Amino acid sequence: MSAVENDQKKRKRMLSNRESARRSRMRKQQHFDDLLNQMARFKEGNIQMMMEINLRNEKYERLDAENTVLRAQVMELTERLKSLNSMIWFVETASGLSANIHDIPDPFLSSWKLPCMAQQLIALPYMFQC
Repeated sequence: MSAVENDQKKRKRMLSNRESARRSRMRKQQHFDDLLNQMARFKEGNIQMMMEINLRNEKYERLDAENTVLRAQVMELTERLKSLNSMIWFVETASGLSANIHDIPDPFLSSWKLPCMAQQLIALPYMFQC
């Protein structure tokens, strides 16, 4: 092989190596750009999820406060019912007469309405916060 042929092969190999390196850099840049795009999508999804979590937490806190109020009202009404039943029992015992009052159904099992509304109970969520 002559020196000219060696130089041509050497130049051809250098050009091939340069082209291969250029393609490699392009693939690397494309991969980097893809990763940046994926990261941007993940950040956007993360922001949306955080907003959804915040909305659900607010709704949970609101419903929890409402449940606390309702539980307090149930306890108050239960105590009133016990007190009224005690009074009826006392009157029946003292008078010897039967009031003949039917059992009041469980409000959680069936719906029922009182003939007249008793004094309305008002309990606010801040009354039960520590």
